[in-house]
Amino acid sequence: MVNPLLKMKDITKSFPGVRALDGVSFDLSQGEIHALVGENGAGKSTLIKILAGVYPHPEYGGEVVLEGSARRFASVRDSEQAGIAVIYQELSLVKDLSVAENIFLGREPRRFGIINWEELYSRAQKLLDDLHLTIDPRSPVRNLGIGQQQLVEIAKALSQNARIVVLDEPTAALTDAEVETLFGILNDLRARGVAMIYISHKLDEVFHLSDRITVLRDGKTIDTTPTSETDEPRVIGKMVGRAVDQIFPEAKHDRGAVVFEVHDVTVEDPSVPGKLLVDQVGFTAHKGEVLGIAGLMGSGRSELLMAIFGAHPGRKSAEILVDGKQIQIVKPSDAIKHGIGFVTEDRKRYGLILDQTILKNMTLACLRRVSGRFVTNEDAEAAAGERAAGDLRIKAPSVFTVAGTLSGGNQQKVVLAKWLLTNPRVLFLDEPTRGIDVGAKQEIYALINRLAESGLAIVLVSSELPEVLGLSDRVIVLHEGRVTGEFTRSEATPEAVMSCATGHARRAA
Repeated sequence: MVNPLLKMKDITKSFPGVRALDGVSFDLSQGEIHALVGENGAGKSTLIKILAGVYPHPEYGGEVVLEGSARRFASVRDSEQAGIAVIYQELSLVKDLSVAENIFLGREPRRFGIINWEELYSRAQKLLDDLHLTIDPRSPVRNLGIGQQQLVEIAKALSQNARIVVLDEPTAALTDAEVETLFGILNDLRARGVAMIYISHKLDEVFHLSDRITVLRDGKTIDTTPTSETDEPRVIGKMVGRAVDQIFPEAKHDRGAVVFEVHDVTVEDPSVPGKLLVDQVGFTAHKGEVLGIAGLMGSGRSELLMAIFGAHPGRKSAEILVDGKQIQIVKPSDAIKHGIGFVTEDRKRYGLILDQTILKNMTLACLRRVSGRFVTNEDAEAAAGERAAGDLRIKAPSVFTVAGTLSGGNQQKVVLAKWLLTNPRVLFLDEPTRGIDVGAKQEIYALINRLAESGLAIVLVSSELPEVLGLSDRVIVLHEGRVTGEFTRSEATPEAVMSCATGHARRAA
């Protein structure tokens, strides 16, 4: 392209034991949405942190050229003053401040050293109006939904007169309606000449929005192509380094006897007495079977699993049986003792201790098995961890690497290893591929298939309907806390499942 707004040339960056970027080049033109894609660990976040000034020069090699001039950002503030704004997946808003205060935080209009509140709210209102957002600038941010908070982050970026906006997984927590609002805003910004770098694992969004796509793999630039000249299979192939013919593995599960069943699970919203999140739900899980639980957001899927596992304070009732014997689960340790594992939907909050090593995280739930009478057998612990890391192909220098430094896909493998080391009879998987790239997804799909083939009973919750249908032997559907449908693999069509998910009760014959 002629005279790009931004050029990053031959960027290199190393961490101890890892070369994160190896001669990466990337450019961006005014009024362009340029998608940056790749597996977790491909180098996307590192490249953006260099652009954002998080990693200042000379901590990296190569050159950043902005409007024809070489730039060396010494800090995040330097990058912001150059017109670059980064909107990270984990929002940086102060929840107790108002929308307006967040938009102009640290840059509040002042008169004689005192904040001019009238001007603050007026300027914030103008920004929100420009984005066609019906948000009260005086409203505390904590009163907004996650989608509206995301849009406030965009307003904050534009308040800094950003010419380049970087969006990192911006739709990860948005509803379909909020996604459409966001897309409208991004298209409007493009028309105004704002340049955007769009990072997402959702390739349908990438193809819907972007003008060009750059693929990174193993810290290298693999390809940059106009979006109109490629397609999803080719992009995926470049991301993972191989052609992708079959997303979901062929299931060859030999379903056995019922190993787990629940009846009359009822869960109340702790903050709203009388409001039921789950209403008298029951199901069975067989040995060697993947049971999918489908439903729209708010249907009670996650609350159902958390209640069974003893991790939801609103559980009112539940009859739980393992191998036909009734058991009592009051807290998660009871569930673990009875052979239930639970990969939660939020791995960073509930699944991992991010500042601990891979090994400590993997053995956290099975310490009794690797402990002596009074102290942990460190040799046995390390051996178990090394085996699990090898079996799950966790990419890390060693099991003594801190878990928080891993890519999302490898973090998820650590969580899976933690529960597999407990030798569970049944494994709950709540959004097991959320926030991970297509290559890591396929590895986890293959692992789920292998575990079912080995005889493990798996209960799978996913917001991605193709994932539920592609992995499950049987599907139950929830709507507003109640079961509205149950289907075998052959009966579970997208139309039938979605009909039940929207409240049209039907039970397959």
